[in-house]
Formats: sequence, C-alpha cells, structure tokens
Amino acid sequence: MHAASGNSTFLNRSPLRRSAGFLAGEALLYGIGNLRRITSLMHRLLSPVASVLFACLLLFGCAGNNSPEDDPPRAITDSGGLLQPEQAGYNVHHYALDISVDPDEQAIDGAVEVHAAIHHPLEWFVLDLDTTFSVFSIEMRSDDTWSDVRFERRHGQLWAKFDRMKQPGDSLVVRVAYEGQPRVAPNPPWDGGFTWDETPEGDPWIATSVQTNGADLWWPVKDHPSDKPDSVAISVAVPEGLVVASNGVLEGEETQGGTTTFDWFTRHPLHTYNVALNIAPYEVLEAEYTSIDGTKMPLYFYTLPEVVEESERLLGQAKEHLEFFEEMLGPYPFRTEKYGIAYTPHLGMEHQTIIAYGDDFEDNEFGFDWIHHHELGHEWWGNLVSASDWRDFWIHESFCTYMQALYTEYVAGEEAYRQELQGYRDQISNVLPVAPRTTHSTNDIYFLDHPGGTSNHDLYYKGSWILHTLRWTIGDDDFFEALRQFAYPSEAHREATDGSQIRFATTDDFLTLVNELLGEDLSAFFEVYLRQEELPRLSTEEREDQLHLLWESPVDDFDVPVPVHINGDEHRVAMENGRGSIEIPTGSSVEVDPDKWLLRK
Repeated sequence: MHAASGNSTFLNRSPLRRSAGFLAGEALLYGIGNLRRITSLMHRLLSPVASVLFACLLLFGCAGNNSPEDDPPRAITDSGGLLQPEQAGYNVHHYALDISVDPDEQAIDGAVEVHAAIHHPLEWFVLDLDTTFSVFSIEMRSDDTWSDVRFERRHGQLWAKFDRMKQPGDSLVVRVAYEGQPRVAPNPPWDGGFTWDETPEGDPWIATSVQTNGADLWWPVKDHPSDKPDSVAISVAVPEGLVVASNGVLEGEETQGGTTTFDWFTRHPLHTYNVALNIAPYEVLEAEYTSIDGTKMPLYFYTLPEVVEESERLLGQAKEHLEFFEEMLGPYPFRTEKYGIAYTPHLGMEHQTIIAYGDDFEDNEFGFDWIHHHELGHEWWGNLVSASDWRDFWIHESFCTYMQALYTEYVAGEEAYRQELQGYRDQISNVLPVAPRTTHSTNDIYFLDHPGGTSNHDLYYKGSWILHTLRWTIGDDDFFEALRQFAYPSEAHREATDGSQIRFATTDDFLTLVNELLGEDLSAFFEVYLRQEELPRLSTEEREDQLHLLWESPVDDFDVPVPVHINGDEHRVAMENGRGSIEIPTGSSVEVDPDKWLLRK
C-alpha cells in the first residue's frame, strides 16, 4: 500500500539490536525531531532508569550539536527570497507525493520523492520542511536500490549529505518519509497552512492554502518560486466516503480496507504552492467547454450537497469568464487537463487547474462573482506567466485584478469600469515600491508590517491603476496587444499544450515588450510608478490664456500625456521633460483629467 512503504522509520528498517551509543549518535545526526521516537524505542529496550539517562544524553547532546549554519536562511513561515547555493545548484523535474490524511488526528504521513538534476557541484541536498514534522528517513535511489542517507534538521530544512560530491549533469532521486500535524492556517488563505473544518453535516472539510508561507508547511520541497517541477504526482489516501480534489488529471481511485486513495497527476510545470489538497464528501458537477482553439475540455466543480444548485449556476458563469479571458489573452493554458473548482472553507486561491472557491455565491453589483473571476484569472497571470522572484509578484496580482476591471467594463460599460477602479484607488497606500529591484520573499513583498499582518494592497490595486494609466498613455490598440503578447509571446506558445507555453517573466520583460510595440522608451514611466513608492504630482497653472502642466517626479523625463477637457472636448496634452501646455480660449470651461486616467497625488 502507498502509505506503508513510506511510513517505516529508519529504525524499523535497521536491526533493533543497535547499541544505545549508536542510537544516540543517530539522534544527533537526524535531529531532535526524532527524540520522542528514539526515546520510546529505548524505553522498550532498556531499563526505566537507563532510558531516562539515555533521554538526557539525547537532549543535551542535541543541544550542543554545532550546525554549520548558525542562522536560518529565512523564517519557516516565509517563502522565496535569496536562494542559498545548496538549493541553487539543482533543479527539480518531478515530485511524487504519496501521503495519508487523518482528519481525526489532523495529521498526515507518507513519503515524497524528489527527482532533480544537478547543475553545480554539491555536497549537500537541501529541502525545506516545517519543524512540526518528524522525519523518519531520507533515502537515495541508485538504479533500483534505495539507500539511507545521513541528514540533519536545520532551521526548517533537511540537509542530506551525499557520499560523494555530485557533479553537474548528475541526476538523483531522493525519498523523504515523514509524519506530523501540519500548522493550522491562522487566517487562510492570506496566512496559510491546513484548514480542518466540518461540513454542515459534520463531515471533514479540509483544504491547504500556502501561497505566502510555502509548500514546506506540509511536504518536503524546494520552497522557491524559481524552481517549478515539470510534473507532480499526488497520491492521497483518506477515509472512505471522502473525496480528494487536486491538480491535473485523476488517474485512479481505489477503495480498500475503509480507505480510498486518489491518484492525481499534472504534466504541466507549476509553483509548488499551487499543489493543493481539497478533501470533503464532495459531489462532482461536470460540464464541457470548447476552448478558443477548438479543444474540448472538462469543467469540474467539487462541491457540497448543500450548495449544489448555487454551484451549478457558478459553473455556468465559469464558461462566460473563460470566454472573456480567452478572447482577451489567448487560450486557457491547461486545456489538456481540466478547469476545476473546489468548494473550500476559506475564501479562495489560484491552485493550478483546481482553484479554491469559498465565497457566498453572490454576484457583485455588476452581475458576476468576483472571487471566481479573480482566481480563474490567475491561470494566466501567475500560473501561465509566473514570477521567479517575489519582487515581481505584481505580475500575478495586479494584472489579475485589472482583468476584473476590464470584465466590469465588458459586462457593464465604461462608467462601471471607472467605478470599479475608484474602489481600487481608495485602497492604495504608497508605502513600498510595487516592483522593487532587489530579491524579496513573500513576507517582504506581501505584508506592510509583520508576517501575517497588514496586507500590501498595492500589489493588487496600485498595480492595476498603473496598468490603467499605461492604457491611457499608449492607447488601447497597443495596450491590449501588450497584454496578449505578455501572456503568449508567439503563436507557438498559444498552440502549445505540453508545458512549453508556461514561462517565467519579469517587470523588465514587460517594459521591453511595451517599448518594442511603441518604438519608444517608457523606462521613466516604469521607474516612477513601479520602482518608487511615492506617486508623481501633477501641478497646473493658468496664465496668459494657457494651461501649463508640470509633472513633479524623481525622473526628469516622466512624460505621461495629460487629458484636458476644454468645454467638454477631450485634448491629449503631450509632455516633454515633464512639461506641457495648451491654449485656453477666454471663458472656457477647463477640467484636467476628469475621467481619472492618471495615477497621481
């Protein structure tokens, strides 16, 4: 059985007649996390007094163990940031998760295989895993043989020592067997972990959400956005009667001995925080959608019996949202797998091919479900086009948020579009740059104060306003072409379904694309709006029948044109070196930017 193979400890795979001294050495090497298991074993092998002495030996021995790394690379509940050399030296191609979930104990156990390629000489193989888990063993496969590897626990990481230095071009397969109770999400999905809830009927209702904290909150992983595995296998065993909804395609389902195992597989690269478990006594609603390229693909809604009617309505609306995104950006990126929705006990999250939806099924004032629209939008902005460093996280959130404003315009008109954007404008804080140049972790970029504290709404709302102002600056034709090309740079990308359509992108990539489309240099626009926290100020002065305009900004050649209405007619005032002017006939009515295109103080 899947869980049994990964559930035996390194002690169980070794003769129990090991000496106390040898076991103490194992405890020092494998870390304090296994103290309880080893002490329990020694209690059975030794006298009570001897076992107490042994426990003291373990405790003080572990406390005095000098680690080569005195400081953690980042907080355990943080994600991304500077990539340490031991992790930068390899790329993961495939993960295979093989776990059991126990709702009564709120615990998981099993094993994870990591298939990786070495790109730099390495002595250590380093994975991230929360300290709430016990690690039984780390094994490495050579041909068809598995061998135990010595390892250490360091600050929420597993350091496995190779028997010889790995060379560029080497490949390896490592398996980690572990168990424990994952952290309960304090405020999902913003401050994440596991959510253990109950359905209205009292059945288990479980979900993961770890975007800001990292996938290492529940499985051993290289927790960095720059390394997407090419594929992931997700095998999950749950008590019979429960259903597991996860990423990709369901390849198998088997019930045996009161347990049902669900085997999911995705063949597309994905951020590890997007690997998701959604567990409940789900009913599965199914529909079919024909993509813009003619591909027929399945739509699934994993819902609860109490909200089937509402879910059927939202599944119908999902088709309308898909049509909008495909028309604006290009085909749904994962049409050879599925588009899935899982009803969850938290608000929502963009888990690739199985978004989480936990809102109240009520449409907003413009007639659509905004949470669903937002999470679906991340299939393009975040999952198709991804940031490899959290400093560019606005590509995920700002683009996706602005698509919601565009959909509002699409279904309700221009005035509704401006009303939606005004709601965004009221939440801009201008405390941090939207796209800083330095490497950032999730805590650095997502929170304004402490981890899990005040969210940095500028990643959503200021960024969407920057796109709104860019639309005015370059015009609709070039702006919408820029969106389409940023999503799919070429026709080959639009047609690809093998994973090659998925790519990393940076803020400078978008600048380069816009410059190439215009044949102009908009570096000053990007510098002022994205790299600075302060907004530019527009000063106006009327003298001698002219309106004089001045941009006050840190960059001299900030030349965003200014809309001026004279007697109701719109004029586009060109700016040079931040200055411009327009003649005003005597007695005219003058309004500067009455439709609020410009993001400014």
